[in-house]
Amino acid sequence: MALLSTLPSLACLLLLAMALRPSSGGGSHDYGEALSKSILFFEGQRSGQLPADQRLKWRGDSGLSDGAEAGFGFPMAFTATMLAWSVVEFGGIMPPEDLRHSLTALRWATDYLLKTIAHPDRVYVQVGDPLKDHNCWERPEDMDTPRTVYSVTPDRPGSEVAGETAAALAAASMAFREADATYAERLLRGATTTFEFADSYKGAYSDDTGLKAGVCPFYCDFDGYQDELLWSAAWLRRASANVSFLSYIQNNGKTLGADDNINEFGWDNKHAGINVLISKEFLEGEVLWLQSYKQSADSFMCTLVPESSSPHIEFTPGGLIYKPGGSNMQHVTSIAFLLLAYADYLARSSRTVDCGGVAVDPSSLRRLAKQQVDYLLGDNPMGMSYMVGYGESYPQRIHHRGSSLPAKADRPEQIGCKEGSPYFNSQAPNPNILVGAVVGGPGEDDAYGDDRPDFRKSEPTTYINAPLVGVLAYFAANPS
Repeated sequence: MALLSTLPSLACLLLLAMALRPSSGGGSHDYGEALSKSILFFEGQRSGQLPADQRLKWRGDSGLSDGAEAGFGFPMAFTATMLAWSVVEFGGIMPPEDLRHSLTALRWATDYLLKTIAHPDRVYVQVGDPLKDHNCWERPEDMDTPRTVYSVTPDRPGSEVAGETAAALAAASMAFREADATYAERLLRGATTTFEFADSYKGAYSDDTGLKAGVCPFYCDFDGYQDELLWSAAWLRRASANVSFLSYIQNNGKTLGADDNINEFGWDNKHAGINVLISKEFLEGEVLWLQSYKQSADSFMCTLVPESSSPHIEFTPGGLIYKPGGSNMQHVTSIAFLLLAYADYLARSSRTVDCGGVAVDPSSLRRLAKQQVDYLLGDNPMGMSYMVGYGESYPQRIHHRGSSLPAKADRPEQIGCKEGSPYFNSQAPNPNILVGAVVGGPGEDDAYGDDRPDFRKSEPTTYINAPLVGVLAYFAANPS
């Protein structure tokens, strides 16, 4: 999952030219519209009994027998963390209606996460058999595949998923502090006990034979559980202001890989996010031993800055951050969020990024983030918005079962496991528009085929949208 790749010097010069070139959109995007739609997307991902104010009416109740949100616990917890961080950093500049809907989306996830930790010494991490589930193309309302329940326990540990759950609950406690103080306290208590569980029973869930069958190959833990322990401790420190978590970071940071300086951030590897998050504490409090985290955060930022002599993260010819593999927009939105959050931390403390003698100020980091979000919204060689429902041209055949199959209102009878295959293979546009969904995006050549079976490019995910909420909130309030 590593993001870092070394570009030749010619490519670095091309990147510099791109950075200095004005975006083709000229600041013409309606970031407020995009923000509202990015939040609306989460209503298309809901499972369980839907509320009366559900806005995407083509979705119906689903998964009622198990009462669990569809999806996998590890990436979903990361989604909750990033949606909460979006609110914590940028909720204050969101329009009230968008903030309300953001908190509603977040609470849908955290209510579920609280249920997963309700039993002592056990964290439920997944509902459903992923292999059988992926073998079907049917509506969530028609799910008839096994609803197998997976959990981690002291003798079958999963510190990465438990740690990420703790981080999500801690971050969410901050997001809800003003809107619902009682709920915020409940979240913080849950975060603390879940962190203690993750730290007391160390191990990776995909190392266990039984659990591995449930999470692999889709969401294996490739990068170890150590970063999640440090990540959750950092969030608990920020949410609680408890000095014990600062001591934990000081005493365990090196053991947990704080010195690895891995230039990556996503649901499986939190290193760059850890460095940015902990840097805030250094910038505000001048705790000297935390300075190494700012140095590592600076190092990550320098991989994005064309003027820097650092090895650079790969970009497409059109200027999009690119990581080979799939679901590339997850890297774009997560990194754009880190750029903006770090720019704010630096600006408040009148600091810059030191890139080997080149001082990069907060405004430069914000411009880099804006280039990425403008590309996503349509300033790209395809002239296409990669957010469904935004702009004149956007993906029509996304890899999403509920969106691609007829809604219950249009075809009430059950659509069986294989009965959805003709819809999957059809070249017709999806009948139900999943407004706000951001797909995996184009390849390294900036090309996008709008092909439903090509899930690496056409599938939307919650962990793409979650950091984008904060990014769009910033640019809706600061469009130029």
